[in-house]
Amino acid sequence: MTSRRPLTKTQKVVLTAAFVPMLATGIAGGAGTFSNISRAYGTGTALGAVAAGEGATAVLALVLLGLTMLGQSSPLIVRAGLWALPAAASAMAAMAADDPGRTVIYAVTPMGMCVSAEGMAFLARRIVVHQDGRDAEAEVKAAAVVRALAYHQARAANHPDARVKRRSQRTSWKLARKVGLGDASLGGQLLDIQRERVTEGADAALAAMFTVTAPPAARQVCGPDETDSVALPHTPAHHVLPSAEEPADAPQGDADDESFAQVTHRAGGVRDTDPHTPRADQFQAADEALLRAQYEEAELERLRQEARRTYLESAQAGLVLSARALGEAYGMSESWGRKQILAVRDDETSRPQLRAVGDGADTAAA
Repeated sequence: MTSRRPLTKTQKVVLTAAFVPMLATGIAGGAGTFSNISRAYGTGTALGAVAAGEGATAVLALVLLGLTMLGQSSPLIVRAGLWALPAAASAMAAMAADDPGRTVIYAVTPMGMCVSAEGMAFLARRIVVHQDGRDAEAEVKAAAVVRALAYHQARAANHPDARVKRRSQRTSWKLARKVGLGDASLGGQLLDIQRERVTEGADAALAAMFTVTAPPAARQVCGPDETDSVALPHTPAHHVLPSAEEPADAPQGDADDESFAQVTHRAGGVRDTDPHTPRADQFQAADEALLRAQYEEAELERLRQEARRTYLESAQAGLVLSARALGEAYGMSESWGRKQILAVRDDETSRPQLRAVGDGADTAAA
C-alpha cells in the first residue's frame, strides 16, 4: 500500500472554512422550510415535514460523508435519496404558498440542504483521494464498465443470434469510450508512459541530428580467396600525359617553332582526355578475370584430388564406389566420377610395384 499524504496546515484551514458555510447553508435551508410550512399547517406539521425532508436528507448526507472518509463507494440509493427527498420537500412547501411568488421561494428553499450535502460529500471525497491516492467511486464505475465490456465482448463472439452479436458489438464500442474515465491514477500512469515515449523519441531525434558518421573506407579489390590484390607490375609504366588545356613546354630553337606549333595544334584538336586511363581499367579487369580463372581451376583440382583419394580408400576397404556414386558425392555428374576413377587406375598402373624374389634374396623393382 502507498503511504498516506497528510494535509498541510494551510489545507486544513481552507477546507474547514469551506465546510462551515456548507453546513450553515444546509441548516438554513431546513429552518426556512420549517418556517414556511409552519405558517400554513402549524408547528407540528412543519416539524414532521422538515424531519421527513431535510432531516432524512441530512441522514443520507452523513452516511455519504462517512463512506467517503472511509474510502468506500456510496450506494446508488443514497445518491438518489439526496435529490429525491429535497425535491419532495420542495413540492410540499410549494403547496403551502399563497401566491406564485411565494411558491417559487418555498420550492427553492429545501434545495439548500441537498446542495450542502452534495458539496460536503464531494469535498470529503477529494480529501480521501488526495491522501490515499485512489478514488473509490471512480474504481467502482470503472469496474462496472469493464464487467459490462467483457460480457458484451463474449456475447458478440459466441451468441447464436446475429442481431444480438451486432448489438453487443456496438455496445462494446460505446463502453470502450468509458474505460478509465475519471480515474486519476490511470491518467497519471498514462501520462508517465507518454513522457517516457516522448523522451525516447527526442533522444533518438537529437542523436540522429548531432551524430557525425565517418565516411566508409574504400574497399580494396580482392581476389577470389579474399586476399588483397597485388599491384600490377605494368601500371607505373604508363605515364599520364599532360592534357590539352595545360600547355607543354616549347622546344628550344627557332627551327622547331613552326613544327611544335603544328603538333600542339593537332594534339589539342584530336584528343581532350587522357588516353591511358581506359587502357589501365582494361588491364585491371583482365587481371581480375585471370585471378578468378586461376582460383576456379585450383578449386576444381582440389576437388578432383579429394574424389580420387575417396575412391582409393573405398577400394582399399573393399567397398568400391561406382562412378555415379562418386560423382553425386561431390555434386558432379557420372562422367566426372568415371574420369576420376580412370585417373586413379592409370596412376596405379604407372606406379612401380615391389615384390619378393626367393627366400632371403634382395628385393628388386619389378
